[in-house]
Amino acid sequence: MKKNRRDFIKATGLLGAASFLPLNNPLSMLNKADNFGDCVLIPSETAGPFPLDLTDNTYYFRQDVREDRTGTLLKLKLKIIGLQNCLPMQNVRVNIWHCDRAGLYSGYYNPINIGSTPETANMKWLRGYQLTDANGEVEFITIFPGWYQGRTCHIHFQVHVSSSYSAISQITFDVDTKQAIYAANPAEYTKGPDPTTPSKDNIFSDGYQYQVATLTPGDDGGSYNAYMEIAVKGSGTTAGTGHLEKENAKNFTLGQNYPNPYIDETTIPIRLLHPSSLTLDLYDLQGNKVTSIQKNNLLPGELNIPLNMKTLGLPARSYVYQVTIKNNNGTYKDCKMMTLAK
Repeated sequence: MKKNRRDFIKATGLLGAASFLPLNNPLSMLNKADNFGDCVLIPSETAGPFPLDLTDNTYYFRQDVREDRTGTLLKLKLKIIGLQNCLPMQNVRVNIWHCDRAGLYSGYYNPINIGSTPETANMKWLRGYQLTDANGEVEFITIFPGWYQGRTCHIHFQVHVSSSYSAISQITFDVDTKQAIYAANPAEYTKGPDPTTPSKDNIFSDGYQYQVATLTPGDDGGSYNAYMEIAVKGSGTTAGTGHLEKENAKNFTLGQNYPNPYIDETTIPIRLLHPSSLTLDLYDLQGNKVTSIQKNNLLPGELNIPLNMKTLGLPARSYVYQVTIKNNNGTYKDCKMMTLAK
């Protein structure tokens, strides 16, 4: 089915949030880190000079963020856990962005973004977001970043928990493994080894123990796998609540599909508080709308929508489902991730 991103995930906790950088919710720095048991709050870091507000741009909902950028293939997996109980947090949005192999960011044309041109301002590569699955995990396909003067190799990320709280930080890597990647691929990483270590980087100079992702060779011998667990404020298995979530709750509640993870059949539970019409859209993890279900003239009460992948003509895989409710009060949206059992 043809891509349809305009209305995708303009929903609670994802799009239309008032701010992704709430000043009244700063995260602690590492030397002041909060912790509960074995979990330590991810240190807060700057979004850097090259962030883009993805609020109204669903183009970025995708796993593969490379576009035309070349470099050593990197499969990045992040696991989001709640600080209060160290359990996975599902259905939260995770944004990533980073420079290409030469140290250049898309979306900006200015002297700081060395090597940028007017065309660079219109580029969108190496940026994207995903929703965490039942295990609290997101996966991205990208390239191993290069470096630029004054900064060690790093990846920016943002965990958007609700319309009132986001965590922003950065990932770095083991120095020896990072330098080995650059040395093994001199035709791609022409600037050579990274001259800045995390301890010499102003962003990480106060400590980076909880911001180093594991980095291991892939099965094909040429790619790498990176992994990191990230603890954010909140409780695992539940997302936060802000203004938009409270407004939704006055009109409907979207439940987690069950079973979840699923094999080939699952059910979407919905509770309506007013007479409404409903649209359920299913999206794959590259942001393509793959099916849509419409139900009109619904009465208040409990509603269960069964989904059979074979009947829908769809492969069994992880999807995001978005429900749009229209009633006399307005239009309301919410979405969640349904996870394929492995």
